[in-house]
Amino acid sequence: MHAREMLTRLLQAADIEINGSRPWDFQVRVEEVFRRIARQGSIGAGESYMDGWWESEQLDELFARLLRARLEKRFRYSPSTLLAMARGVLTNYARLRPFQIGEDHYDVGNELFLRMLDRRMTYTCGYWKDATTLDQAQDAKLDLVCRKLGIREGDRILDIGSGWGSFINFAAEKYGARCLGLTVSREQAEHANAHRYNQGVETRLMDYRKVEGTFDHVVSLGMFEHVGRKNYRTFMQKVHSVLDDKGLFLLHTIGKNQSSVGTDAWIARYIFPNSMIPSCRQVAAAAAKLFVLEDWHNFGADYDTTLMHWWRNFDAHWDELEDRHDPRFYRMWKYYLLASAGSFRARRNNLWQIVFSKHGVAGGYRRVD
Repeated sequence: MHAREMLTRLLQAADIEINGSRPWDFQVRVEEVFRRIARQGSIGAGESYMDGWWESEQLDELFARLLRARLEKRFRYSPSTLLAMARGVLTNYARLRPFQIGEDHYDVGNELFLRMLDRRMTYTCGYWKDATTLDQAQDAKLDLVCRKLGIREGDRILDIGSGWGSFINFAAEKYGARCLGLTVSREQAEHANAHRYNQGVETRLMDYRKVEGTFDHVVSLGMFEHVGRKNYRTFMQKVHSVLDDKGLFLLHTIGKNQSSVGTDAWIARYIFPNSMIPSCRQVAAAAAKLFVLEDWHNFGADYDTTLMHWWRNFDAHWDELEDRHDPRFYRMWKYYLLASAGSFRARRNNLWQIVFSKHGVAGGYRRVD
């Protein structure tokens, strides 16, 4: 079947038209785009968008419709997908190159994230239950974490994957905690230490496997996605070894509905190298015999709202960033943010906050929200 005819039929199954009049329709700019996507799958779709070969006025909704219809399965065995799967099975780059994700993604420049994120630079899903602004949603999420852990003044907190320091500064400011954050991004560490709330807050450029000591509570917000399937158990064992016997561990992570051995090929190449989204089964297996699972909270729909705010901020401030990045970078970042929003809107990705204890909370754990 001709590539254009094949893709037209697939898109129609998701109520997407070629050169249609609706915002989510697929607008062709270069006719060769059909063969490129048919041959290369995810890589072909993403790279051809970056190159300006196609457009969609509402890219987020286009992806939500594609994913609801599960059309990506038609490209499961493209060469780029097979290569990504093989790398996931045969290699362990997340273990061998722990600082690569920091260098390739987070060190792209603090100026970008300062303009895209909230005032605290929180690069994880906000909590929109009672919020109307991005700042409110992120403060609500940080406070939710503190309340779920039951943080008290003077508690020693370890944050694995602490980013620019949003959580550790919040916990110190609002709850009087003493906090150590770990990151693999040099730019994040420098910014966090330059803007720390007080002397009880510190950020280290460090592989989480190297940390030692004992902490009242451990938190990890949006870092587990970069651990890698083969290292989930190692991660849980490290947390167990540094967590006080009476403490709690809160894991905040994107989650998938089914297990896999790799990640989307385009995302792996351009956005998050050596990363993979875990499933319920993979998280539970990694924690087995180490922790008691006290609470599992899914508010994945809130990530759609968060990502759309990030996109609007990024787009609104592009004129302040374009001297550092070229137009292809703009289209790459747009594709990443809006495709991701579509994945949460379609409920193909989730956002989990999971609370663990080492021996079970006496009398039972009580959910807060």
